[in-house]
Amino acid sequence: MDTIQDFRTEYFPNAEDKDWNNWHWQIQNRIADADKTAEVFALTPETKEAFADGVKIPFAVTPYYAAACKGTPLEKTILPSPKENITNKLEVADPLGEEPCFAAPNLVHRYNDRALFLVTNFCPSYCRYCTRGRRAGREDMTVNDWEPALKYIATHPEIRDVLISGGEPLILSDEKLDALLSRLRAIPHVEIIRIGTKVPVSLPMRITPELIQILKKHNPVFLSVHINRAEEITAEVSKAFNDLADNGILLGSQTVLLNGVNDDADTLLTLMHKLLKNRVKPYYLFQCDPIAGSGHFRVPLRKGIAIMDELRRRTSGYAIPTYAIDIPNRFGKIAVLPNHIQECANGVVKILNFDGNVYEYPDAE
Repeated sequence: MDTIQDFRTEYFPNAEDKDWNNWHWQIQNRIADADKTAEVFALTPETKEAFADGVKIPFAVTPYYAAACKGTPLEKTILPSPKENITNKLEVADPLGEEPCFAAPNLVHRYNDRALFLVTNFCPSYCRYCTRGRRAGREDMTVNDWEPALKYIATHPEIRDVLISGGEPLILSDEKLDALLSRLRAIPHVEIIRIGTKVPVSLPMRITPELIQILKKHNPVFLSVHINRAEEITAEVSKAFNDLADNGILLGSQTVLLNGVNDDADTLLTLMHKLLKNRVKPYYLFQCDPIAGSGHFRVPLRKGIAIMDELRRRTSGYAIPTYAIDIPNRFGKIAVLPNHIQECANGVVKILNFDGNVYEYPDAE
């Protein structure tokens, strides 16, 4: 299948343009059961087994995003696997230790000047390696459930940066999102608002002119966009990125290094270059968090470091994300970097470059 239009014609023939391009229609018509999935995707025996046994993380994918993923390694990120039922060493439901750090309901205050505000448990499409799979699809919250978190932020002047996440924050209605951003902007010490989202990639029709104007009104607003492969940047996604950038919305990417999906330098280089062409700064490349049942996605750390070395050898710094691990049990993020300093002595540093050659550099004495 060559295009999203071909997919739509074959599997959703009754969808008119006004339907397909409506984000509400996309959510209402999500592929969310084994029968429809088998109609759309060529299911392996393992995927059929996973559906038969019952999935641990909720399964759903918008028709648009199913079309973008079909026939690519991204299928692995949306279709369930029986391997999700295998819990490896050190894998747990809450690997980042968020639950003990709730300073108020739905608010994680782990770093002094930043807070993580979880505003929904719903996603249009669910990732099989979701860090918050334990919350995914649970009964959703109301605006009244946000009040304790908003009061906490307002009474803690050390919080200058709020990351809105979930779930998927951008599935909130325009009215609710505007109200939430207005409340945060009214707090004098909140300087930065960030939104963690996959919507520009999995549901680009949600990036409407009305939504953009709401985000623009509350600038500076940063969108941290979850994206794993260049195939996700379709014409629709490219338009969404550029419409946002045209209106001063700052865009950065968050990619998860995934076995069999994007664990090679060529794939990541293609993604990072395409992101930059669409005015999205590559921000983080994350090691897959050790949630229970995620072992089949995890890439050996040494391989990840080698891939990063190859990226640095082949492209400019603008295209290089920070390779990072979010340390389990609430100890925070750490950048994963090779040690290129070979020796420091007598005012000379010996440095190993990415081609394996050693060079001398003057050091302060």
